[in-house]
Amino acid sequence: MILDAHGHLGTWPDFLIPDPSADGMVTLMDRLGIDAIGISHLLAVGPSAEEGNRLAFAAAERHPGRIGVWQVYNPHQRNRLTDQGVWGVKIHPDVHECALDDRRYDPVWELGLPVLAHGQTGSPWSDPAQFAAVARRHPGVPLLLGHAGLWQNGFHRAAELAGPYPNVFLEICGSKMTGRWIARLAGLIGADRVVYGSDSCFLDLRTGFGRVVLAPLEDADRALILGGNLARILEGRLP
Repeated sequence: MILDAHGHLGTWPDFLIPDPSADGMVTLMDRLGIDAIGISHLLAVGPSAEEGNRLAFAAAERHPGRIGVWQVYNPHQRNRLTDQGVWGVKIHPDVHECALDDRRYDPVWELGLPVLAHGQTGSPWSDPAQFAAVARRHPGVPLLLGHAGLWQNGFHRAAELAGPYPNVFLEICGSKMTGRWIARLAGLIGADRVVYGSDSCFLDLRTGFGRVVLAPLEDADRALILGGNLARILEGRLP
């Protein structure tokens, strides 16, 4: 099973997104052989978590088994969360300008679901060190460090900081990621701690998928990264 951990639907003001639709995404997934993708709606990441989450659930209902929902939590809007019919919770500390280890995110950790969070080396809101701090406080919450820290000069440090915490996984989408870096990260932290994501529809689904397919990895490690690890994290939440 091939599972994409990091997707979006909708539009964003400073990105060109040629096709922001669920139908277009699923069509491309069919061409590539991707079984399912977890999405958050960009409206939810931005101005309205409640309405964006509603649109995400509607897309998942139209494409059962193909689209999973990362429901967005906005710590300023304090929107409702559910533990039913979702892959977990998506948070974006940099957009919300609320640090990952801020207590305003406590409702997220208390829910106990997997969490996908934007990660950005050097950010006051989402530096990998803050993931380590949260992991210490909430060892039972699976935490996906989005973009593995985003910048190449922080990938190695992100792996070192995440390493001691088995509930932290490096999610590898982003335009700075390469196949060689994916292999390096697997060597640093273990292939069982690296999770494939594409950041589609922000970024081209084919590019993120191709990086993993062509990365210099053993087949068993590639299978873990492309879906085995996320299937384990989401046990009981997949069809």
